[in-house]
Amino acid sequence: MNIYYDKDADLARLRGKKIAVIGYGSQGHAHALNLRDSGMDVRVGLKKGSSSWPKAQNAGFAVKEVAQAAAEADIIMMLTPDEVASEIYEAEIRSQLKPGKYLACAHGFNIHFKKIVPPPEVNVFMVAPKGPGHLLRSEFEKGRGVPCLIAVAQDPSSDSKQIALAYGAALGGGRAALLETTFKEETETDLFGEQAVLCGGLTELMRAGFETLVEAGYAPEMAYFECIHEMKLIVDLIYEGGISNMRYSISNTAEYGDMTRGKQVIGRESREAMKKLLADIQSGAFADEWISEYRAGLPRFRALRREGENHPAELVGAKLRAMMPWLQQNRLVDKTKN
Repeated sequence: MNIYYDKDADLARLRGKKIAVIGYGSQGHAHALNLRDSGMDVRVGLKKGSSSWPKAQNAGFAVKEVAQAAAEADIIMMLTPDEVASEIYEAEIRSQLKPGKYLACAHGFNIHFKKIVPPPEVNVFMVAPKGPGHLLRSEFEKGRGVPCLIAVAQDPSSDSKQIALAYGAALGGGRAALLETTFKEETETDLFGEQAVLCGGLTELMRAGFETLVEAGYAPEMAYFECIHEMKLIVDLIYEGGISNMRYSISNTAEYGDMTRGKQVIGRESREAMKKLLADIQSGAFADEWISEYRAGLPRFRALRREGENHPAELVGAKLRAMMPWLQQNRLVDKTKN
């Protein structure tokens, strides 16, 4: 894998180019702010009436409807949700793509699964920060950076990789690392990680542990602390120095239980389920299912979200977190601003 840093990127390649950031959510606000702070010419494209419109205006950006922002931009960075991106592209962006322009994204979903098919005379690249937008912004403000993946799908101008490197460096990614990949690899590994480990696997593991203890008669508060609250302590140790670093820090009892019992929970059945998830991702079945769910009005999605929000672990957790007011200080997520 090729790995690049600030020294390998030329920000001058972006200066003089107009950049349209389409969307002002978690990634959108971070891209727009970091690019501007790096000296770039940025405007934000949003649907008229979007709740993000005043947030972007209050941050000092020129905010325009998507088609107008795309028409005047040399680089169009699409940071809208995966499920709506193809509709926005067809309605507002496709007709604004002139030869030599750059269409960019922070996740390869729509390009890889051909939900969006740009004309061949348009450059297509990806800069995918490996962290939420709120972390991308907070690390940038501290003078640090979040590693970013870069990839090129179409390159008629023969400089898309250089533009991607400059864009990634302007986000702060070159302070950490800019890793070269492909749209296929980024998309499929990202979806797998979210579903099997980082989000789906982790949340179900925590809820299952919570439910097991509560069903056995233990106090919900104890179950929450042991199976959910303390997860951060363990993840922070792994984040800092890997799994061995975590095991070095915990007790011998905990380490022995980890190494002898963990595979009883995540065993053959779990690994076979992971392979099935990966196969569905690789075939495009998951992508088709998700787009169909969105176009049907998100009935299953909304029902599952409601179920999750009302799970006993969430209700107990809210009570316990209220006893720890320091958790509200220096929050990464402020819904009034981003």
